[in-house]
Amino acid sequence: MIASGNWIRQWLKLADATPKRVDRHTKISLREEVIAFDVGTTFSGASFAKLEPGRIPDILGVTRYPAQHKVGGNSKIPSIIYYNANGNVQAVGAEAMDEAFLERAEDEGYAKVEWFKLHLRPKELATHISDKDLPSLPAGKRPIDVFADFLQYLFDCTRKFIVEMTYDGESYWKSVQDNIDFVLTHPNGWEGCQQALMPKAAAKAGLVDKESAQAQVQFVTEGEASLHYCIAGGTLNAIENMGGGIIIVDAGGGTIDLSAYQKTGGGADGGWSFQEIAPVQCHLQGSIFVTRRAREYLKGRLSGTRFVEDVQHISECFDATTKLGFRDRSSPYYIRFGGRRDIDKTADIRNGQMKLNGDVVAGFFQPSINAILQAIKTLRRVARMPVKTVLIVGGFAASDWLFSRVREGLGSDGLMVFRPDGHLNKAVADGAVLYYLDHIVTKRAAKFSYGIESTAHYEPAYADHLARRRFVYRGVSGRWTVPGVYSEILAKGTVVEEETEFRRPFVRDYTCPKPTNIIEDEILCYRGEDPPAWISDAPQESFSTLCTIKSDVTTVQLRPGINAHTKGTYYILDFEIILLLGLTELKAQVAWKENGVEKRCPAVVVYDDE
Repeated sequence: MIASGNWIRQWLKLADATPKRVDRHTKISLREEVIAFDVGTTFSGASFAKLEPGRIPDILGVTRYPAQHKVGGNSKIPSIIYYNANGNVQAVGAEAMDEAFLERAEDEGYAKVEWFKLHLRPKELATHISDKDLPSLPAGKRPIDVFADFLQYLFDCTRKFIVEMTYDGESYWKSVQDNIDFVLTHPNGWEGCQQALMPKAAAKAGLVDKESAQAQVQFVTEGEASLHYCIAGGTLNAIENMGGGIIIVDAGGGTIDLSAYQKTGGGADGGWSFQEIAPVQCHLQGSIFVTRRAREYLKGRLSGTRFVEDVQHISECFDATTKLGFRDRSSPYYIRFGGRRDIDKTADIRNGQMKLNGDVVAGFFQPSINAILQAIKTLRRVARMPVKTVLIVGGFAASDWLFSRVREGLGSDGLMVFRPDGHLNKAVADGAVLYYLDHIVTKRAAKFSYGIESTAHYEPAYADHLARRRFVYRGVSGRWTVPGVYSEILAKGTVVEEETEFRRPFVRDYTCPKPTNIIEDEILCYRGEDPPAWISDAPQESFSTLCTIKSDVTTVQLRPGINAHTKGTYYILDFEIILLLGLTELKAQVAWKENGVEKRCPAVVVYDDE
């Protein structure tokens, strides 16, 4: 448990930030449960809170799992699943590391699945990793299938833990099982496509019904969950002024997530509120990539020796012991992987342990350290105020070498760099529950530019139009038209409040008065700094389709227009696309005017989840 009743009582005073949430959880009339799952690349955990009328909730972590022996700390289990040839789950988590099971798995040819979370990543997130670099999935298994199987296991373990820790637990569970909300965490770099898959996985796992998945499943970024954890644990109580920025670095197994915030209200007695002061960042440089670089080194070092077949085992031993204990590049380090008879002096192997120079081990860490330092530098450059504090959390933050190198790298900049006390690897799950109870981040910064591709009336007097004359065509309106215009709806870095709308008017021309009931528009995102006026002026990878929004315009009356070429009648649909991005997920609407009165309808946001 990380939060006392007194702290939660203070926590729930945040009425200025989100009054609806506070009202809901201080005046509930029924028992409810909120469960948060932090499915990590290497380790995963769960936290929950019992919500009962008249009682202040405590946040608890699930600390008992089958076959667990403090694997990754007693609040987490390995993110590992084994499947048989028929695609049926055979073992999950700590059970998948039991020696008796591993022997059976080898005999039966079970398929081991790990790092499956990274198969969900946006492909634009990093160029140094592709699907072939990740452990493969069994035939017939999609990432969403594996994610669902793992969620089901976490849920079963959470249910069992709650029942066993509660007086008359089965009766209690029956009283809340129809009133459970879930919070799923994800890296800062995950986008709408990944968020769209997560409720589907929850429904597939049996956590929620398909029809209620959107209502019962919420999302929070790992960076924002970490901020909530730091506040609840008292880490930020010493920060009294509101004039300096704070960067949260969540260093995990797969990703390193960075978020920059400004404190806008509150103090040690509660009432906290924050806003983002720069777009969040996400880098695929978590702790598994240290091990990955070590494995590549070992392949080369042991090539031509009898130990080349043991590279996987030796790298696993490095991951379990040497990596975490490394703290001095001037000293040698050892990977113990075998017995006294395992000797090869050419490879510095004696008595079953391999010697590595400290400089070599430091090299495995350096790309991750560089990524953190460069990301912090970027955040400080684009932040709307000076950053004074850096907090490092997450499982990778337990590395003394990583922490000391980052702190030293930032020392000359006058930054206060520290890591909070407590279980760093449970920050995200606990923070996700706190996020559900109350949103303290009231404003967020747009991660990239949002817009759509549109057209413009051709004006040959403009050089950029003339340069595109080969693409010009006569539109339905009879006017010469040039395509490929980027019409921005929301600029990157714009501060977005939860209820703020961003809108832009558009027109669509038709030859008949009732051409369609559904209109579709692709929402584009531009990942660079300053979007060009023309899509073709940017590198191809800078623009990508974020999603498609579909809107029912059956009731919209089109207005007639006169074709500039034929003088015949054509029909014009005037509408506005409205984006709402203040929450952690994108919502869209379409608006139009009827007799001077604005009408609107929600748009269905569709992602390509293949």
